[in-house]
Amino acid sequence: MEPIEVLEKYFGYTAFRPGQEQLIEAILSGRDAFGVMPTGGGKSICYQVPAMLLPGLTLVISPLISLMKDQVSSLREVNIPAAYINSTLSPEDYRGALRDIEDGVYKIVYVAPERLESESFLSRLRRYPIRQVTVDEAHCISQWGQDFRPSYLKIAELIRSLPERPVVSAFTATATDRVREDVVRLLQLHEPLLLVTGFDRPNLRYDVVRSRRKDDALISFLKEHAGQSGIVYCATRAKTESVCAALCAEGFSATRYHAGLSDEERHANQEDFIFDRRTVMVATNAFGMGIDKSNVRFVVHYNMPKSIEEYYQEAGRAGRDGEHADCLLLFSEGDIMTAKYLIENGASSESENRAERIAQELRRMNITAGYCKTTRCFRGYILDYFGEKHPERCGNCGNCLGAFEEVDITIPAQMILSCVRRVQNRLGYTVGASLLIKTLRGSSDKRVRELGLDKLSTCGLMRGEPAERVKRYIEHLEAAGYLKTDPRHGGILLTEAAGDVLFRGTVVKMQVKRDPRGTRASGAGQPLGSAAAPVTQDQGLFDALRGLRRELSEREGVPAYIVFSDAALRDMVRRRPRNMHELLMVSGVGKFKAEKYGNVFLKRISAYEVEAGAS
Repeated sequence: MEPIEVLEKYFGYTAFRPGQEQLIEAILSGRDAFGVMPTGGGKSICYQVPAMLLPGLTLVISPLISLMKDQVSSLREVNIPAAYINSTLSPEDYRGALRDIEDGVYKIVYVAPERLESESFLSRLRRYPIRQVTVDEAHCISQWGQDFRPSYLKIAELIRSLPERPVVSAFTATATDRVREDVVRLLQLHEPLLLVTGFDRPNLRYDVVRSRRKDDALISFLKEHAGQSGIVYCATRAKTESVCAALCAEGFSATRYHAGLSDEERHANQEDFIFDRRTVMVATNAFGMGIDKSNVRFVVHYNMPKSIEEYYQEAGRAGRDGEHADCLLLFSEGDIMTAKYLIENGASSESENRAERIAQELRRMNITAGYCKTTRCFRGYILDYFGEKHPERCGNCGNCLGAFEEVDITIPAQMILSCVRRVQNRLGYTVGASLLIKTLRGSSDKRVRELGLDKLSTCGLMRGEPAERVKRYIEHLEAAGYLKTDPRHGGILLTEAAGDVLFRGTVVKMQVKRDPRGTRASGAGQPLGSAAAPVTQDQGLFDALRGLRRELSEREGVPAYIVFSDAALRDMVRRRPRNMHELLMVSGVGKFKAEKYGNVFLKRISAYEVEAGAS
């Protein structure tokens, strides 16, 4: 059987996505392979297709139990013999799984990396005919990547200890050049095919909203996405609890997930979300890595993540089925302090590289803060970080879709620059943005009076301006090169170019965004509304098929998206198949799913058309 035949028979696709075929051919030829592909780009196909064609067993090192369960359920649904070994198995089930592996029952087995620390388990593995070892979420092996897992360092040792070296494949969605080098070195890959298919997810629409009233902004956004499945990420457990409570009070079907809950409650809440019993999951970043729920239509970050990698990975859990999805980040200046606190208190005090790691994380945080404040294309900002070329505007993010106008801010710029100059002349040193804003707005703050800043001629010059707007002016002046921040003390300093604005008539202009309703926005973006692509022919039929899918998922005890993805249902609506042959032409419908579910879906489509014709 050829790879394309495996793809059609088991997975229901008639063509490979970019990069898949090259990686599969490399693995089948015995060459190690390392694929960097965006979330939803089809990484699992790259090792699952070879697994069906190679003799013996494919062992997949996978970081989370939820990922293993999703993958195994999906594989068994299309008649691929697969299993997982992790801490959720009872001793009896564990022994049974080992016997079945030894008897050659499975083609693919998922194991947690921590399992490799057990010598008894490793000794059993050495008796099995392992022909491929796959490392999923391979960035976890690098201390400079997100989600470093020390157990991943055991993988190379396992491979060396096997009687015959298997082909090794590794995959990730987030890897900078440094992390890629670590993956190749630490896994000891042999002249691997390194294929980076790109980081862009065109179906995702990115936006940022700057607001101090985040609950109001979130509730407004969720009302526009009523009934859709989505995730809201929060930086802390306490914020997760309060946001979930606020959403439930507003009538949203929400649940929560964080490390402070019991294992039983976390599992129950996750199952409610996976099985669509709850539509909104409010969670810390303890939730989600490897979650394969394909019908997530939005991801909202209530707080700024600590890095672009973290944001890209978490936002990437939306739209895994290839359909349109929204990625919204709610930002306020307090997020920077929260992220800084988490970074400085999250690094182990025993780590020999602690200071270096903190410095690296703070640099990443500052880049993420720049994303929150940029007026450039959001997608372009992310792709720049990963070193990928792109058009100047994507046409599908909050900044590209928003209408900007260029505003002359020369007078407020002169007020700010003059105030910085007078503060430094009076004190002999600089102050931070917060105290500068209070002075400009004529605050009666105790610190302003103690330093005598209320006596300056510039005190109160911007009394009528909101503090957030003055802050935006300062940020723009710094970006334009008229101000700079002292890296040691955080004070605001004038640059030589400031004299051009103060004394030589230079005009300062700033891009200001309008929201879609024509009102000038105070933030960097506005909610985009529902990005779910409308079904082109008939929303009623889509809803009918989605209802049938829900019935079948409850009967089978599997998540709805494992029966068929939203993308498959939409293709059914477009094609309206009348028989099994036409159903097999639907994207994502393979032989085994057609045999299992085809007749009931064909009947539902036929009945709907009869009802529609009668009306």
